[in-house]
Amino acid sequence: MKITHVVTLVSDDGAYGGPVSVATGQLGELASRGHEVELVSLWRGRGTPPGTVDEVPLRARPARTLVPGQGFLGLFHPGLLPVLWRRAGRADALHLHAGRDLVSLAALATAVLRRRQFVVQTHGMVQPRRSAVARLFDRVYVPLLRRARAALVLTDEEEAGLRQVLGPRGPRLVRLPNGVRTRPADEPRDGADVLFLARLQTRKRPEAFVRMAALVHRKRPEVSFTLHGSDEGRLPEVRRLIAEEELGEVVTYGGALDHDAAVRRTARATVYVLPSVDEPFPMSVLESLAVGTPVVCTDSCGIAAELEQRGAALVTDGSPEELADAVLRLLEDGPLREGVARAGRTAVEEEFSLAAVADRLEEWYPLLARPGAG
Repeated sequence: MKITHVVTLVSDDGAYGGPVSVATGQLGELASRGHEVELVSLWRGRGTPPGTVDEVPLRARPARTLVPGQGFLGLFHPGLLPVLWRRAGRADALHLHAGRDLVSLAALATAVLRRRQFVVQTHGMVQPRRSAVARLFDRVYVPLLRRARAALVLTDEEEAGLRQVLGPRGPRLVRLPNGVRTRPADEPRDGADVLFLARLQTRKRPEAFVRMAALVHRKRPEVSFTLHGSDEGRLPEVRRLIAEEELGEVVTYGGALDHDAAVRRTARATVYVLPSVDEPFPMSVLESLAVGTPVVCTDSCGIAAELEQRGAALVTDGSPEELADAVLRLLEDGPLREGVARAGRTAVEEEFSLAAVADRLEEWYPLLARPGAG
């Protein structure tokens, strides 16, 4: 089959996060099964758009800000329209990773105008909003979203919110987990290296990571702490806290990383900490499990209960104190650390594998194919 996915933004700093990892992971697995795959997106980074991302063919145009002050929503490039039109016309299966933004709107409109069936995957990005901008945008966006053959959702919370947005005329909602491949642990691990790898924004709570680091440092001064991720407004506060706690030689900000570099960096860490709240299905946690790096997360993470039951992560209430206690337990107890890492890999193999995700997609995609398409 010819399979086309659309995602809003691919960048060299990984700013758009999980949806890109999900799309390239799904497409990479489908390509390994003999399908012809491609990803359509905007590109932001140094130089011209690359021909591939994570070994998946990329059809991209440089991102431009058409609506200032609206973040990802306002990004677009007029040249993306003919790309969407051509690629949608040739695809047997069209899969849109849709948020509230101009790229998603254009992709949905193209699919409808070309009378192509499609599935959408919203990654928790389309939930009830009361802002004037969201209400205005939804007048055009939601009727197009309702034309999907199915909407793929991750959690009960996402499903409930999406039903509220779509109303009774919405498409069928289908549960589909994110998936990753287990990877060999071929990166040399540092002895005491604690990692935060996520966007520096309010919900990710990088400040909680710094406060946790201060508590751990008092008991284990040899431990180092690193934050990686694109800044979305919290870096000044992170730097202020580092200075206030006198952690300048202990906590460092290493900037944003592209996806491949992020996975390699995660594989070198001793412990991965994600202090996020209300995180529906964090890819960074799955990728940590897949490379055998023990995870500390919060109880509002969408997969926390499953991981805790399996012994595949240490789950906390998100306070710096509980985060610090969990990190110290992993640093000081080698058998515990190894057991959590093994359970994490097993969880990926049994519950969160790309193979299982691709199996489901191969069931759905033939329903979208039209004879003679392309």
